[in-house]
Amino acid sequence: MSNQQKPPKKIVIFASGNGTNAENIIKHFQKSEKAEVVALFSNRRSAGALKKAHDLNVKALHFDKEAIYHSHEVLNVLRDMKPDLIVLAGFLWLMPKRILQQFSNKVINIHPALLPAYGGKGMYGSRVHEAVIANKEKESGISIHYVNDQYDEGRIIFQARTQLDNTDTPDSLAQKIHELEYRHFPEVIEELLEKQA
Repeated sequence: MSNQQKPPKKIVIFASGNGTNAENIIKHFQKSEKAEVVALFSNRRSAGALKKAHDLNVKALHFDKEAIYHSHEVLNVLRDMKPDLIVLAGFLWLMPKRILQQFSNKVINIHPALLPAYGGKGMYGSRVHEAVIANKEKESGISIHYVNDQYDEGRIIFQARTQLDNTDTPDSLAQKIHELEYRHFPEVIEELLEKQA
């Protein structure tokens, strides 16, 4: 009987913005022997996520619309990497069908609200928190879900909630949501990878 460790599972992250969730996930799995983040892709050359990945010695790749929607460039790189999970962490473009078909049930996203509420095209970041506050909601939260070819409509994997009070602003709500994201997103990723054969 061999006691050899299985090779670590491979995670690829897609991010469009500052990359605080991406950074949190990378750091979490740098302490793990079971999985590692092998690359971060961004559609914005100026995205903070690219610098954060680079600083943490993770391959940081920029791509444009042509590379993801009109050619197989991004798909071919992903095929070569063979990720066990593709994680969208603040990625604002719709994932093309050809990638979703190639990596069926292996693409997940995090959304800063309790889906199906406050989801859909254009609902991201502060726009979500502003809408939640404007509607005087009593709670908000995060949703982690599988990705399909519609914004925020894939099957929900996990949700966590936070209470709002009368003094909350979009900024203070964003803080509460970030805390939920940082606490739960790496754990949910870990659980999904463990369930894979």
